[in-house]
Amino acid sequence: MDRVGLGWRGELAASILERLDAIDVLEVIAEDWTRAPAREQRSLRALGRERPLLLHGVALGLASRHAVEDKRLAALARLFETAAPESWSEHLAFVRAGGHEIGHLAAPPRGPASIEGALRNLERARRIVGTTPALENIATLVAPPASPMDEGAWTRRIVEGAGAPMLLDLHNLYANALNAGIEPVALLDTMPLASVRLVHLSGGRWLRPPGLAPRLLDDHLHDVPDPVYTLLETLAARVPQPLTVILERDGEFPAMAHLVSQLVRAREALASGRRLARRAA
Repeated sequence: MDRVGLGWRGELAASILERLDAIDVLEVIAEDWTRAPAREQRSLRALGRERPLLLHGVALGLASRHAVEDKRLAALARLFETAAPESWSEHLAFVRAGGHEIGHLAAPPRGPASIEGALRNLERARRIVGTTPALENIATLVAPPASPMDEGAWTRRIVEGAGAPMLLDLHNLYANALNAGIEPVALLDTMPLASVRLVHLSGGRWLRPPGLAPRLLDDHLHDVPDPVYTLLETLAARVPQPLTVILERDGEFPAMAHLVSQLVRAREALASGRRLARRAA
């Protein structure tokens, strides 16, 4: 059964608890909680009794030739045990090298070296945390240099090689397609759609630097644009498996009623896609 939920943010906590009737599932940022006292971590378990809980990592840097530090994976494993989430996810990105933090989810060169590094890191994550994360595609303003593979082929090699589920971020996909000058649905169809279990929706804004082509930035500060709902409808028509869709918002928070209206639109897009699939069958 398809589900639609919301990313938990402190600024939204009270409003979320008041509108749990409109929310099927909640996603929390893992790094917001890995250093929290045990009492606070246990509160996540209580939250999970209200709605299914997902953990979402943002700082491991799995898609890298550099090994993820054991202490980061151990902290995540302790949180996973304490909070008892339904599952966890992370980005196919690198975030540090040579001891230097980038401070950003960066796209690595799409080639054999980053694939091998990602698969090694994923095996260690599976061993330490106890389960393999769902893997998220990331947004990038420019195609990473030294990339002999396209995004879809590179993503498939990692997701299928790790036997991992996929978290398909549709705004990231939309932004990457527009920034690369290709059709979003064409990029969608290169992804390992049979592995998709989770979906992220968010919004962004256009950057228009002088003398350069406009670029779409995924910033999580704006509403989900109409074409991303259309991509969700297309995805629901393409795959038979249930999808869990999470709306992400990290700032410029609107009224809760407005966020709920976006959850409603996501449900409508899923339902429309499922109807299209039934008619096609």
